[in-house]
Amino acid sequence: MKVTFWGTRGSIATPGPDTTRYGGDTSCVSIEGPDPGHLLVLDAGSGIRRLGLAVEPRVTRIDLMLSHLHLDHIVGLGFFAPLFRPDLTITIWGPPAATPLVDRLGRYLSPPLFPVRLRDLPSSYELREVPVGPFAVGPFTVTAEAVIHPDPAVGYRVTHEGRSIAYLPDHEPALGPDFPSDPEWTSGAGVADRADLLIHDAQYTSGEYLDRVGWGHSSVDDAVAFADLVGARRLALFHHDPSRSDAEVDALLASARVARRTGEVFAAREDLPIMI
Repeated sequence: MKVTFWGTRGSIATPGPDTTRYGGDTSCVSIEGPDPGHLLVLDAGSGIRRLGLAVEPRVTRIDLMLSHLHLDHIVGLGFFAPLFRPDLTITIWGPPAATPLVDRLGRYLSPPLFPVRLRDLPSSYELREVPVGPFAVGPFTVTAEAVIHPDPAVGYRVTHEGRSIAYLPDHEPALGPDFPSDPEWTSGAGVADRADLLIHDAQYTSGEYLDRVGWGHSSVDDAVAFADLVGARRLALFHHDPSRSDAEVDALLASARVARRTGEVFAAREDLPIMI
């Protein structure tokens, strides 16, 4: 599987000279498998615009997995060029909630917030809520699990031929009991268990987190503790705070590498391709 980060920032896009290395776009990750005609996409933050421009003509099917519907994770949806290609089949998956997915996304993709209505997009698209248990998405097996974050939110596990990627971009496992001592009682541990690559929320420093408990995000220290708890082989620090400069991300990464007991840790960077 080839994993590419198109947006690594949290909360709001922050382009500028201080964020050029790790990137200023919000959450979007693509996964390519053995089928060149299929693309799996995780979240539709502002980074999905650049991904859309890079999608090759040979791609005929896209599965877009939304972790939740906060604006920074769907703001790029209306600028995703494949949604305007009639030859493409696109399935947009989202967490189940009391309000149907079509109504939730339609609130954004409609006037006065957006000039084009969801129902008027020319691509062949379908909206589906993620089911309970593993399900097939193209050549991949995907598992979704509800996680601790305000409003309905899920983390994803994507597997193919024995390799696994866990994606938990907005996640606060420290709110669980006795964290980080027991994976059975830890939010997100099921989808992250022994993942080859864990992409995890690392928005705050430990000091910042003390003033933001319950906001649905993790400190870098908690992301490392979670990765050690679930036995993830590689940890990608993700959802960088919008106020964080490249130099500050570097410093947090250095401390995370010292704290990690086993396995690799790196900071997710836009346009960084990784083979799993």
